[in-house]
Amino acid sequence: MLIADDLDKLLEVLPDFIRCPLENHPKRKFLLEIVMDLGRKPEARFPKGPEYLSIRTISWQDLDFCIKRIGHFSGDNRSGIERTLHRISSIKNRQGNIVGLTCRVGRAIFGTISMIRDLLESKQSLLLLGRPGVGKTTAIREIARVLADEMEKRVVIIDTSNEIAGDGDIPHPAIGRARRMQVARPELQHQVMIEAVENHMPEVIIIDEIGTELEALAARTIAERGVQLVGTAHGNYLASLIKNPVLSDLVGGVQYVTLGDDEAKRRGSQKSILERKAVPAFQVAIEIHERNNWVVHENVDEAVDQILQGSILSIQRRKLNDKGNICIECEQLVSKDFSSNWNQGVKWKNPRLINPAKSLTISPRFISSQDKFQLSLKNRTELSVAQEDNTSNRQNIFLYPYYINIQHIELVINTFQLPIVLTKDILQSDVILALRPNVKQNTKLRQIAKSRHLTIYTVHSSAIPHITRALKQILSIYKVQHLNWQKLYHTKTSMEIEALEEVRIALEKIVLGRRKSVELLSRFANLRKLQHELIESYNLRSRGFGEEPNRRLRIYPSLYL
Repeated sequence: MLIADDLDKLLEVLPDFIRCPLENHPKRKFLLEIVMDLGRKPEARFPKGPEYLSIRTISWQDLDFCIKRIGHFSGDNRSGIERTLHRISSIKNRQGNIVGLTCRVGRAIFGTISMIRDLLESKQSLLLLGRPGVGKTTAIREIARVLADEMEKRVVIIDTSNEIAGDGDIPHPAIGRARRMQVARPELQHQVMIEAVENHMPEVIIIDEIGTELEALAARTIAERGVQLVGTAHGNYLASLIKNPVLSDLVGGVQYVTLGDDEAKRRGSQKSILERKAVPAFQVAIEIHERNNWVVHENVDEAVDQILQGSILSIQRRKLNDKGNICIECEQLVSKDFSSNWNQGVKWKNPRLINPAKSLTISPRFISSQDKFQLSLKNRTELSVAQEDNTSNRQNIFLYPYYINIQHIELVINTFQLPIVLTKDILQSDVILALRPNVKQNTKLRQIAKSRHLTIYTVHSSAIPHITRALKQILSIYKVQHLNWQKLYHTKTSMEIEALEEVRIALEKIVLGRRKSVELLSRFANLRKLQHELIESYNLRSRGFGEEPNRRLRIYPSLYL
């Protein structure tokens, strides 16, 4: 990554007893900000902690020395140095006199958004979340340059405090060909956002620090006009943004809905629930936890619904390692922020069956859904010894029925010749199939299932079609999770293992997990045949698409799921 920081220009406005220690400091390139408070020693802040720069304390004369070399402070008590990205913020006393300065180092880091290059090409609106100082502004500055220069889009930046494109009338070269609209006062940011759409025909609008209800409303208005949005907001997680009454409209907003008795029973939930009330203004949300560790929610509407329902949330964690490779890991989390009942969903996932997906090593040059992703075999997750011991000597699944017609279950098992055995002892069962309204009332059953890590599948009624769908789903998911992959890979080449691993991930995460079709990567004919045979073993359909050498398979969910 190429870094440009213009640090010398910032040091020029500081007194000598602060500037000199920083000029030759060994950690100078990691400097985050310099703090000058009246009557205190000057402090330099680095990622690993602060350091004092001198034993001398800051006086009025020292503050005045800096203020005279800095431009005018705006209404949000911020200023800058012309043609640089540095931001200088002031702290004032009750009389309006400046008693403290925070000099934040602004850097242009080229290549910092390689982890989300594919998301930029999707033309969807992106919302970046994270705590102050984690690198949100640096990221959207690089996003502006990539969209304007490399993708040749009409980009307009709404620069409220001149932090994205620098101070002065001429924007910093770090934003490339993107245009910058300055905001006279922070409270007018929403008006400038609308003005940009009406007057300058942008394809992309970039906003930093959306923080008021009017700005959130303006962002929604812009999104409805078909303009791609890239914005930032304070908040570590997507759930924290949903709780924020001012900014929740960015992700669709929430509202209380009162359900009727029948609908509440059908959903297995309380009568008063929280639901998303509108389409999100941003389709993709990115949580920046660390500079090289980002969590991506590719479908914000689905993610918000899952958080509100307390169901399992699927996320992507993208990391950039020391070698410049990007590692993508799929994780599943359960949010309890808005759901008081842990059994609110249709089914409860077994924690021991929720395995992280395989890591993907991607070239930082370009990420695209059409690229041939290389599976990192050394990071491949294998079945645990405990699971192998429990399943290697037994092929049948032991099912414990609860408040369901046993004759109907046996009829379905015999008709489809399913390897499922009914048991009356819950301690010997692998899974539980229950009638949904009755599960909610049986606390003891839920406690036993939770203690033994058993998955509970529920059906609306004892009708044969409902039972058939449930048993097919149990069989498919159980088979995927407990197949002896080590034995399957034993005689395979590395390319064959990659092809089979891709099928396994697609089945676990998308086809069986989300009941959606998925298109695999293009493979040679012999590898596609191997993939097709594995898919058929799960009673699923697949079909080939495209011309050689880019022909690939698409997996369809079963009609019984």
